[in-house]
Amino acid sequence: MLPPRIVRRVVLAPLLIVLTPVLLLTLPAWLVLGTAASLGTPPPRRRGTRFVWFGAACLTLECALLIACLGLWVASGFGGRLNRDQYQDRHYALITWFLGKVYGAAESVFHLAVDIHEPLLTPADRAALRARPVIVLSRHAGPGDSFLLVHHLLARYGRRPRIVMKTKLQFDPSVDVVVNRLPNALVPAKGGRRRVIGEIRRLASTMDSGDALVLFLEGGNFTPRRRRLAIRQLEEKGLAEEAARARRLEHVLPPRPGGAIAAIDACPAADVVFVAHTGLDDLVTLGDMWHRLPAAARITARWWRVPAPEVPREREARIRWLFAQRERIDTWIAANHTTPRSTQTAIFHDKDPK
Repeated sequence: MLPPRIVRRVVLAPLLIVLTPVLLLTLPAWLVLGTAASLGTPPPRRRGTRFVWFGAACLTLECALLIACLGLWVASGFGGRLNRDQYQDRHYALITWFLGKVYGAAESVFHLAVDIHEPLLTPADRAALRARPVIVLSRHAGPGDSFLLVHHLLARYGRRPRIVMKTKLQFDPSVDVVVNRLPNALVPAKGGRRRVIGEIRRLASTMDSGDALVLFLEGGNFTPRRRRLAIRQLEEKGLAEEAARARRLEHVLPPRPGGAIAAIDACPAADVVFVAHTGLDDLVTLGDMWHRLPAAARITARWWRVPAPEVPREREARIRWLFAQRERIDTWIAANHTTPRSTQTAIFHDKDPK
């Protein structure tokens, strides 16, 4: 059960700030333990020390983020002006800095590389795109994909992401503080579909040209078990056509269309961006990451945009369209899953790939 906000602010956040220096002071001991834990494991060697170094870097960055957030809270009149644009912009800049540093740590420790495949835009195309909000519908699979997506939206493309996430993430003090100061939505894991849809509508309805609403249509990371369960649920609802199409999807779950449709209805001027990625898909649990994280982690992604005028307007047509996009993502993953290419280009182009 999530503690009340006052407990999280007065206990959890200070506890993190206190424990991090303790960890850093005892870092040699943790590195020895990490080395010992790595003995007898398959290559790459020193996997334990890699996790220790990355954990220490993340905790240090979280402390810096929390201290900076405290400074902004004081500067805003002890929270009285946090909703003003200048403080919202400062928080987005702070998140950009934080995620950039975490990404840099992942590059250094895990040799992470992210390759994005997409045609370049002309300057005129870029100017037209910046004039509209976007709804980003991403695949959800592998560790940290949501953080990588938010990092790229902020740092590379200058978008302000809005995210619907589970309330349990507020156990992380830095996520708790920052997320609650910006236009995001936090919903319980069993909070009901109606509440989730309502929050999506709320976030989408106030978007402007610099915003991006981020949704994961699966509702959770892809696993074979979740795939089977999703197909069974479609069959139980009597949706035979959707169930048949879902059975043809091998790498993604069938879409839950309610959230995407609600977002499009609430912000019909938004372009829709689809995200396919692969590389660390099979790392679902901590055990998977420990035993199977490669020496050099590589994620290959492709993003494409459907302009707002080309998005279907009727509900049934939208559902078929969303399934078609999932099929394209599934086909792309099958083609790039084992032999990723290394071309990195811009994120948004102006037509759906054929």
